[in-house]
Amino acid sequence: MKYLVTGAAGFIGMHTCSRLLEEGHRVVGLDNLNGYYDVNLKRYRLEKLAQFPSFKFIEQDLSVRDVIANIFLIEQFQRVIHLGAQAGVRYSIDNPMAYVDSNLVGTMTVLEGCRHTNVEHLVYASSSSVYGMNTKVPFSTDDSVDHPVSLYAATKKSNELMAHSYSHLYNLPTTGLRFFTVYGPAGRPDMAPWLFTESIIKGNPIKIYNHGIMQRDFTYIDDIVEGIIRIQGVVPSKHDKKSNDEFSSSAVPYRVYNIGNSRPVKLLDFVESIERACGKVAEKIYLDMQPGDVKTTFADVGPLVEVTGFKPNIGVVDGVQRFVDWYREYTDL
Repeated sequence: MKYLVTGAAGFIGMHTCSRLLEEGHRVVGLDNLNGYYDVNLKRYRLEKLAQFPSFKFIEQDLSVRDVIANIFLIEQFQRVIHLGAQAGVRYSIDNPMAYVDSNLVGTMTVLEGCRHTNVEHLVYASSSSVYGMNTKVPFSTDDSVDHPVSLYAATKKSNELMAHSYSHLYNLPTTGLRFFTVYGPAGRPDMAPWLFTESIIKGNPIKIYNHGIMQRDFTYIDDIVEGIIRIQGVVPSKHDKKSNDEFSSSAVPYRVYNIGNSRPVKLLDFVESIERACGKVAEKIYLDMQPGDVKTTFADVGPLVEVTGFKPNIGVVDGVQRFVDWYREYTDL
């Protein structure tokens, strides 16, 4: 089968491409290699993918409409996994237009490409950040998500609405995945696992926001990829639905699922796991909550388990050790 994976040089994108290639599929990876974080890490990931003869890389920005449309027409993808986006909750406060161009316009070009080339199934990245000010836990895909606390979250919710309209208008099967705090080897350097590990190894203090009173549903990358691979094979279809009270499904071929470990971990416990893996105790600076952040994330993954038979299962102790081992090898620290 022939796939397009957007954001192929990204963290989740690279691991997803690797899995598809290992299974014998043809993969076209698309990425603009922007400078949001160190491009050398993105090139490192691409070097891993270049080892597969059935991988083709295209460096391109998703917001360039005519070019993306032409790529779809030439390549004739069977399925699309859309992971390309401007990431980061905090960055969206200072650079809002980057999120409009990448997350809104970029997703629109992907939807249009899928529509005009009859793609069998579009799987796209949403985020746990869409739950915003929700206080009921665990977070369910049947909960309303109308109160985002960051522009990043708002763009991800918008992506879900855009996908639904295309599922309705053009019978395009779409599935959104709300990722919960993904970490692991080759992860992003702007996220807590990398920042904490780097500071602890170098003997620098780490910043603990909201004075450590936070929980995250940390999800190891292998579990995320397993969920992506399984769900892309579950193509939504039209079905009789008596009401639209459930936000995760519709009478049209559209679905949304949470994908998380479903075992939230206290932030200070997570830090302790990194300290053990590094063999050093961190100096901690306790700070107030940052704008756009939330205290708790906790995924209800029941619907995902029901349709795929898979539930994320790699625990934090094991996952953190794997990340720290990779980090030491990558940085030679």
